[in-house]
Amino acid sequence: QVQLVESGGGLVQPGGSLRLSCAASGSILSIDSMAWYRQAPGKERALVAGSTGSANTNYADSVKGRFTISRDNAKNTVFLQMNSLKPEDTAVYYCNARGLTTRRVSFTSWGQGTQVTVSS
Repeated sequence: QVQLVESGGGLVQPGGSLRLSCAASGSILSIDSMAWYRQAPGKERALVAGSTGSANTNYADSVKGRFTISRDNAKNTVFLQMNSLKPEDTAVYYCNARGLTTRRVSFTSWGQGTQVTVSS
């Protein structure tokens, strides 16, 4: 069992910043990738930013240059620094992790989601 706990969402004005955190815990042997997805009302869940290996990252075109994903591998934690936020960034943000458990079984886990609302 691997659990992901997110924090850091909230209400922010356009142009503002927020930092999301997600900590993974449980029977983790290794984590191959961690990522952030978001789902706005009436839309499908979509990838925002992902991190694999030691330094590989990828971003949705809509957030490039504004969002930065980073990891603390020692703490199995991933962050999403969101700057220059726009109303269209409003969504529930979900953390995702993939890896191996201590029983050497592959896992894919999701966090419970954290609401980000960008509004004046």
